Amino acid sequence: MTSERELLDRLGTVTDPQLDDDIVSLGLINEVTVDDGTAYVSLALNTPYAPGEMELGERIRDAIAELGLEPQLQADVDESVGFDTEVYPDIKNVIAVASGKGGVGKTTVATNLAAGLNDLGARVGILDADIHGPNVPRILNVEDEPSLTDDQRLIPPSSDGISVISMRFLTENEDDPAVLRGPMVNNVLMQFVEDVEWGRLDYLIVDLPPGTGDASLNLLQSVPVTGAVIVTTPQQMAVDDARKGLELFAQHDTEVLGVVENMSAFQCPNCDDTHEVFGRDGADGIVEDYGVDLLGRLPVHPDLGAEGTGRPAVTDTESAVAEPLTELVETVADRVGEVNRATVGDHRAEPDDADWLDDGA
Repeated sequence: MTSERELLDRLGTVTDPQLDDDIVSLGLINEVTVDDGTAYVSLALNTPYAPGEMELGERIRDAIAELGLEPQLQADVDESVGFDTEVYPDIKNVIAVASGKGGVGKTTVATNLAAGLNDLGARVGILDADIHGPNVPRILNVEDEPSLTDDQRLIPPSSDGISVISMRFLTENEDDPAVLRGPMVNNVLMQFVEDVEWGRLDYLIVDLPPGTGDASLNLLQSVPVTGAVIVTTPQQMAVDDARKGLELFAQHDTEVLGVVENMSAFQCPNCDDTHEVFGRDGADGIVEDYGVDLLGRLPVHPDLGAEGTGRPAVTDTESAVAEPLTELVETVADRVGEVNRATVGDHRAEPDDADWLDDGA
């Protein structure tokens, strides 16, 4: 009969392809039990539906099956391996989407990221923290208003399964300006952070205001952000401002998942030709100077918000931009998984001395 020690040794041959080390050395094993031909393995994984993490799960199942055991896997993380369980105990990952300046398509990226993760099967919410330009409900076609719990917490309305909270819900008319300054902006944002009943989420996407102002600082100081996505366009001015945003996250020890270069070229919907009307390779300098990932390049295309309304293009399989958007969503999810598993590795030694393992088994 296979023992827990033999099972652990076998799992030590499974390599994490992104971190280039085995899952035992990385501390990704919480506990293993062998009972009546079934291997029960608890894993310190926290990134549901990330393609890389799903592939890793299949590698683990294959390794267990090679021992003649039936695999039963579950995921579980807590504060002991570096994850916050106080501020958002029911939210697995908070992804901030930021830009150094307005007009670069940050909200388009944020909403397509939310919709793409939702399409993968994840439970997703989006916090529209862009107080002065709250356009998330328009893009996601949110028709309902928030409701209240008995203790006066906001219950987000949903659109196609995505929970949404936005400043737009707090203005009397859709076109009313948000005439808010400094402390008022902070108060509204903190209400969105503290007084929303999100329920259980795999991902909360936060669409930050452009720039590096108080709203971004407050979020970093108040919420356990898993990582940030920086959006820019190829123009030098946008790239220079994006660098400032990246510096802001670095100063607050927030992982930058990578950079998205939006409007990288114009993709003609009639002839499929591309024209680099805003320059080219603007994000490459950021990638080289800061050692961050280029998450993807998105073209200028009518499906990416020219009308200002309509469903996110990532959900339209017939759209010419669905493929690069899907690739972006999967790349971001894999980067979140990489960051999460590295966090576990940083907080946990090899589990050879774990008290659940009987060395005499």
